[in-house]
Amino acid sequence: MPPFLKKFFPAVYRKTVLEKGLDSNYCKYDNQGLQLFTSSLYLAGLTATFFASYTTRVLGRRLTMLIAGFFFIAGVIFNAAAQNLAMLIVGRILLGCGVGFANQAVPVFLSEIAPSRIRGALNILFQLNVTIGILFANLVNYGTNKIKGGWGWRLSLGLAGIPALLLTLGAILVVDTPNSLIERGRMDEGKAVLKKIRGTENVEPEFLELVEASRIAKEIFQQFTGINAIMFYAPVLFNTLGFKNDASLYSAVITGAVNVLSTIVSIYSVDKVGRRVLLLEAGVQMFLSQVVIAIILGFKVTDHSDNLSKGYAIFVVIMVCTYVSAFAWSIGPLGWLIPSETFPLETRSAGQSVTVCVNLLFTFVIAQAFLSMLCHFKFGIFLFFSGWVLMMSIFVFFLVPETKNIPIEEMTERVWKQHWFWKRFIEDDHDNEKIENADNPERKNNNGCRYCWKCLSSIN
Repeated sequence: MPPFLKKFFPAVYRKTVLEKGLDSNYCKYDNQGLQLFTSSLYLAGLTATFFASYTTRVLGRRLTMLIAGFFFIAGVIFNAAAQNLAMLIVGRILLGCGVGFANQAVPVFLSEIAPSRIRGALNILFQLNVTIGILFANLVNYGTNKIKGGWGWRLSLGLAGIPALLLTLGAILVVDTPNSLIERGRMDEGKAVLKKIRGTENVEPEFLELVEASRIAKEIFQQFTGINAIMFYAPVLFNTLGFKNDASLYSAVITGAVNVLSTIVSIYSVDKVGRRVLLLEAGVQMFLSQVVIAIILGFKVTDHSDNLSKGYAIFVVIMVCTYVSAFAWSIGPLGWLIPSETFPLETRSAGQSVTVCVNLLFTFVIAQAFLSMLCHFKFGIFLFFSGWVLMMSIFVFFLVPETKNIPIEEMTERVWKQHWFWKRFIEDDHDNEKIENADNPERKNNNGCRYCWKCLSSIN
């Protein structure tokens, strides 16, 4: 919004409003301060996830989500009341801390609380709410941009307090997961919660497996697809292509709506067709749509052209939506689902921390560099991202196993030990490991070994 740029980023305001048409289409938003405002959130989230890994393990998933809610509320207050760039970035950093804690705890919470038959769909609700947030943000921006007096941006940033309050209230109301309670020695509470969420009294086999996983845990030391660039800077991108200000925001709303609807597709399909099918199909779709966009921009959008023709502009929006839809039903939600469901309990908190850290690291890199990349690569930026999508698809084809309908505590035995590549990194101690306390009848079966999915049939 021009009033926002004028107050906090006057250099960008001069290039986009006062000197309109004098600068390169691809470079008019190239500003390190503007990129820092966007990317500081992800750098803060990257740092916060290390602390969140500790709180998730020691204090529980629920309390970690509550901490995230408090960070979000504080960040909203700073941003909505910002008087200078420093205050704006402090608010953005606080929001980043909220992202770090929430992304650490929520996917793990959902994977642990869900029955295996609907674990994928339930976990993707996390991503669905992210996409709904993006859509609402675009709608809010479209509406507040029309407010006279130049204060619409404050309302836009302030309305982020609504989901922040919802997250905080939700974290107060929910119970912690059985896995977390057992991990922290609260056995009776863990069993009670397990009975409640499974809807049955017959939870002994699953409970014993969780207890054993927790015991083992105590012996152990504790996104280059281009989607973030497109979703962060969608109005900037469409504005670069010649769309007027309202039209660029409207186009961003369209892509946001496609994002939400496509995530719903993933919810209904992930536990039926599986993770690998969605990832591989979407890889082809994202690759082709980005190549097509690059070709159109290469021929039709020069540094100083006024705009695309209406037909080409509509086609570019369709191609962007094609790309966004593929991401939304594949790597978007599955990038959180697959890591959260594949780590054993003893490494789940640390593993999720690595997942969040890597995701936020590259989100920060792309957010910080995108506008400069757009300036230097021009239409070639889409070829750059399509190359990474191709590499991702190759990785999925050869190295990502299918995990649908596998109970979360059986992943090691039924997935990783069976995979042609990863099995070489998994130690198989089932045949040799005997129970340490032979006098404890609740911790051995007829074979005298620790409980695992192979042995549960002999319990009771």
